[in-house]
Amino acid sequence: MVSSTDVVIGFIGTGVMGQGMIRNLLKADYPVNIYTRTQSKAMALVEEGAQWRASVAEVAAHSDVIITIVGYPQDVEEVYFDNGILDHAQKGATVVDMTTSSPSLAERIYEEGKERGIAALDAPVSGGDIGARNGKLSIMVGGDREAFNKVLTIFQAMGENIVYQGTAGRGQHTKVTNQILIAGGMLGLCEAFAYADRAGLDLEHVLKSVESGAAGSFSLSNLGPRILKGDFAPGFYVKHIIKDMTIALNEAEKMGLLTPGLALAKTRYEELAEMGFGENGTQALYKLYAD
Repeated sequence: MVSSTDVVIGFIGTGVMGQGMIRNLLKADYPVNIYTRTQSKAMALVEEGAQWRASVAEVAAHSDVIITIVGYPQDVEEVYFDNGILDHAQKGATVVDMTTSSPSLAERIYEEGKERGIAALDAPVSGGDIGARNGKLSIMVGGDREAFNKVLTIFQAMGENIVYQGTAGRGQHTKVTNQILIAGGMLGLCEAFAYADRAGLDLEHVLKSVESGAAGSFSLSNLGPRILKGDFAPGFYVKHIIKDMTIALNEAEKMGLLTPGLALAKTRYEELAEMGFGENGTQALYKLYAD
């Protein structure tokens, strides 16, 4: 394993998730190089001790472990290839993509990294902005076990439930599984709240009754109260859950697996995005049901 005394971390992506993750790395005394497309969004992190770098290439060249958490698979391709991370990282470096992306892309990064003497892990996360901020993310990891063991202490600075899933791409397949569960769960949560509201129930009392029972879930306990407050700020964007469901449906189709529940959830979220709520959190799905 590496420790904060002998490794420099590069971190690309300082969005809702990245900010909390970087802060926890800084708290663990890791030197952190950062880059994001809009520099102003990273200035608070620089004031807290992160080192701003002017490009992806600079981050890669000056870091031992390079972590990425960006928006879409095409963003992952952009930062890793075509004069990106793999062209500038030092031999012996480890790259860790924590974006929710496609398993096949994770496999490609792994293979091309291996040719250059660079270890690659796919390590998507779950837990939203709360988990990122509190260092309690679930981290699902694919790649070589040796590389996983080497950076485990870094993962432990950002998360609590860290599971090695197997070879390259399996971290992403696990995250797809997670997103299928979330998509269907949020649909059920919002429909249940809409039903309770139409029945004239006090939703706060309903939440108290059901969240600790068989219907309990992370989404219910953490996003349910936000719905009751009318708080639809993003812990995880509507536009990103649509992206994840698209990946999941594509992967399921490759396997010959029908997923009608997932397809329905995607249709409902696309309807929400068409109404102009793509930048809201996933709990904004309730807007489709509210009077």
